[in-house]
Amino acid sequence: MAISITHRPEFAPAALRDICALLLTAYGPQGWWPAETPFEVMIGAILTQNTAWANVERAIENLKARGALAAETILGLTPAVLAELIRPAGYFNVKAQRLREFCLFYQASGGWDGLAGLPTSTLRQRLLSIKGIGPETADDILLYAFARPVFVIDAYTRRIFTRLALIRGDEPYETLRLAFESALGPDVGLYQEYHALLVEHAKQVCGARPRCSGCVLNGQCTLPVSVLT
Repeated sequence: MAISITHRPEFAPAALRDICALLLTAYGPQGWWPAETPFEVMIGAILTQNTAWANVERAIENLKARGALAAETILGLTPAVLAELIRPAGYFNVKAQRLREFCLFYQASGGWDGLAGLPTSTLRQRLLSIKGIGPETADDILLYAFARPVFVIDAYTRRIFTRLALIRGDEPYETLRLAFESALGPDVGLYQEYHALLVEHAKQVCGARPRCSGCVLNGQCTLPVSVLT
């Protein structure tokens, strides 16, 4: 069924929560983000750009083995050494530069204490001012490292909600973020769980080539019957 949305989607809060409940029943609590410290969350959010999480885990383990999972130790590495440590995450030369720029920003801002005291809107703008950090990465950091009520929009979210005919799929990032936040209200725990469940559902079932048999969202999906069966 074709849909036409020319403005910010208006989600029914109960419908969004029902989708989350179905996913939670199917996959269980996800407990995201998989990291030991907020700083590790930040590094992981940068490294996960354009790569699978398993590759990020290997890169982070390399940093841990080198004792280099802190801003000062990362900056103490030469660019070549840092790039080699994070090689599993792909685009390692570019990401090494992004990590260095983030760590310089982190130190100049007073570290965790300096950033944690900022209002969410201010902190978000400062993160977005760092070269290589876009809205999705900034919001990953805000939601999971700083526990701020900012809903993360990623490709999986767009794919799933387009197939549910709740969005077009090509709306601007901010349009979708604000639509989810308006419908769900400021709830950090819900945002974290919802985002993680959408990622899990996209990986297990709702991929580019969907495996629709037994999907818990089949009753709401708009994919052709030939695909669903």
